[in-house]
Amino acid sequence: MLRIAIAQIDLAVGDRRSNYEKVERMLSSKWVESDIPTAVILPEIWDVGYVIEESHKYGDRDASQAAEFLGKLALKYSCWFTGGSVLALTDKGAVNRAMVIDPSGSYVASYDKIHLIPLMDEEKFLLPGEKGTLFNIGDIPAALAICYDLRFCELTRRYATEGAELQFFAAEWPVSRIDHWCTLLQARAIENMMFVAACNRVGTTSGTLFGGHSMVVDPWGEVLYQGGMTEDFAFIEIDTSKVKKARDFLRVFEMRRPEFY
Repeated sequence: MLRIAIAQIDLAVGDRRSNYEKVERMLSSKWVESDIPTAVILPEIWDVGYVIEESHKYGDRDASQAAEFLGKLALKYSCWFTGGSVLALTDKGAVNRAMVIDPSGSYVASYDKIHLIPLMDEEKFLLPGEKGTLFNIGDIPAALAICYDLRFCELTRRYATEGAELQFFAAEWPVSRIDHWCTLLQARAIENMMFVAACNRVGTTSGTLFGGHSMVVDPWGEVLYQGGMTEDFAFIEIDTSKVKKARDFLRVFEMRRPEFY
């Protein structure tokens, strides 16, 4: 069993302190203790909002500030942080980086967004990631992805064939394409017979309204949770034994014939 905590929030653009305070305040006011391990997921670039063109000003060197901040919260609440990305600076340039922090406060894994969306000129301001990221929450194999990655079924399929039973998505997805968001999340869960947990931001930046509708979907495509268009913090318990049962029942991976694809 795993408890997922979705932190669907609005973001203060360019204001790291304000966003940190919001996350801390939300956990403080909404947290409910549980014996079940808990994984918290935040939106895409939750630390400073979508200011990729000013990464030199707002970027977090090696995501060190975010790692320290989330590490303290993880230790305080004995939880995981498994997604939610930040604008990170590396020696080579800026990246959109999702982070995994364990309950001891340790920074144990990261994922840099592989697919940069041309619509937003991301390739002009960010470096693409070059590898996927798998990690374990106890005995649960899990994987990371960010926003536009959702449109590439190959990434999730690779994760699934490598054993992932749960994929986390962090996003800043606009309301104008929110039907795509909802449909694709269910599709990724169904076609790979896995759980999908996704956190999308709400609010408006530069005239773009973001669509919320954060979701948790089970291996059969059943929506266990769906947020609305306002800030929300929700706990959703999942039973990952359903993954093996679903895969054994339909034998999708056993019957694949990739030599013909």
